[in-house]
Amino acid sequence: MSESNDGTPEASALSDAEIRDALPEDLDAAGYVGPYLFPNNNRRRIPAYLYWAISAVCIIVWFVRRGHEPVLINNGMLVAAVVLALIGLYSFIAGWNLAIDESDALVAATRQVGFPVGHASAQMGWRGLLSRPTWRVLVYSADDPPEKRGLVLVDGVDGSIVEWFVEDNPEDWAALSS
Repeated sequence: MSESNDGTPEASALSDAEIRDALPEDLDAAGYVGPYLFPNNNRRRIPAYLYWAISAVCIIVWFVRRGHEPVLINNGMLVAAVVLALIGLYSFIAGWNLAIDESDALVAATRQVGFPVGHASAQMGWRGLLSRPTWRVLVYSADDPPEKRGLVLVDGVDGSIVEWFVEDNPEDWAALSS
């Protein structure tokens, strides 16, 4: 959008081909060099404290105004306080401390599959109702082309192996060999 002479916005005539989505520079990982630190899951506890604070304010307001027959401050304020407190409790419990980073998860996956690992990839996921952080690690054997592949789920809190699966690599690499 651009501005007209009087300062009001006016739509510019851009075609669909001219409109491009782009990541902000601080989120673009293409030019990033160095170790990447995955954000810790315990940041979920910050909203929990905010929910509890708002819940406490709702309870105080309800308690102070309950005997005056107000229109806006009624038992719904108490219900809102209880709901906010429960949501805060869930946010606090779901804010697991991520003690295992992706390199630790790759090491645990390599130990579990029983073959030398070449290419590997780790992705963070969450499992269960309490959103326990879990690394999903995809590994390929170090052979050229890889003969085996596996998927290992590593718990992000204690590093235990949740599940794992290994199979012969069904992909046909014959066309890519030189």
